[in-house]
Amino acid sequence: MRLRIIAAVAAITVLSSVALANETYRFDQSHSTIGFSVHQFLGTTHGKFTKFDGKIEIDREHPENSSVTARIVVRSIDTGIVKRDNHLRSPEFFAVEKYPDIMFKSRSVKQTGPQAGDIVGDLTMHGVTKPITLHVKLLTPPDSKQTRWSVTTDLLKRRDFNLMFAQAAESMSGISQTVAVNIEIEAVRAQ
Repeated sequence: MRLRIIAAVAAITVLSSVALANETYRFDQSHSTIGFSVHQFLGTTHGKFTKFDGKIEIDREHPENSSVTARIVVRSIDTGIVKRDNHLRSPEFFAVEKYPDIMFKSRSVKQTGPQAGDIVGDLTMHGVTKPITLHVKLLTPPDSKQTRWSVTTDLLKRRDFNLMFAQAAESMSGISQTVAVNIEIEAVRAQ
């Protein structure tokens, strides 16, 4: 009986140390930006999403076991022009009633430098899921309360996610097929 109790205490101690090695951070929406830019004719349109949430699980001893999940509310798109935003929300483009969220779920994490890494995962947008790589740079070392990250991706192709206007509108709009993504995330340690 005594041996069983010692084994149980040892198991609880091991599990507790594993739990302590993992840290959970939640996106701080008020101090984060999920932005994008797309060329149109001679200019560039910049936009962002104002509502999103996400979680970062960090394993400091084994960074490859870390993970990221994120959800963006598509209706929150903001390009600075209400008429354009409403058109982007419409069934002709994002179709927010049918596809209200953009989702990201990591599959693997690879440290590429002392303050950098690549996160490979699945991006689901407009009902289509494609693999993407997030190139992450740590801007401030994680402490007990918060961490800040700069995130970029390779250019996203609108066609890959069926985000195309009608053929005539595509020809006349002069909108590029590629979209650049720029993200800065501040995340706060979960209690």
